[in-house]
Amino acid sequence: MKRRTCLVAALAAPFAVRAHHGWSSFNIDQPVFIEGRVVAVKWQNPHAELVVELPADYKLPAGVATRAVPAQAASIDGKGLLAKAIAPARKERRWEVELAPLTRLSAWKVEPIAVGATVGVLGYALQDPKAEAVVRAEFLYVGGQVYGLRSSPA
Repeated sequence: MKRRTCLVAALAAPFAVRAHHGWSSFNIDQPVFIEGRVVAVKWQNPHAELVVELPADYKLPAGVATRAVPAQAASIDGKGLLAKAIAPARKERRWEVELAPLTRLSAWKVEPIAVGATVGVLGYALQDPKAEAVVRAEFLYVGGQVYGLRSSPA
């Protein structure tokens, strides 16, 4: 019985790995900004996830370059990332957003996000144009606050 369990685990492993995206899968040379309504939430580890629905004919919101940045990103690259941000080239209306692990979200005091909330996300889309519509969040804008999800609070 142990042998069969090991065989099943070994065969399933490549599928489990493919489901999680490492940084190398994302285009970190071109930040994107999306803003829309949350239609699904998974508040769990290894990282929380949102599904954000963009308005039809989504365009980069006015004033993105002048939005607030988290304190610890202000002196490094925060404003520069916002200045470089574009709307995604892909036209999907629903985007999966990979947030930080729950421990980091807790350190930032990010409350679980409810379906129906409006959020903004500065992040990086998957490089492969044929892959699913996924953004890995760098900054999260929700409820009038900005959170830098790739580091701890300043």
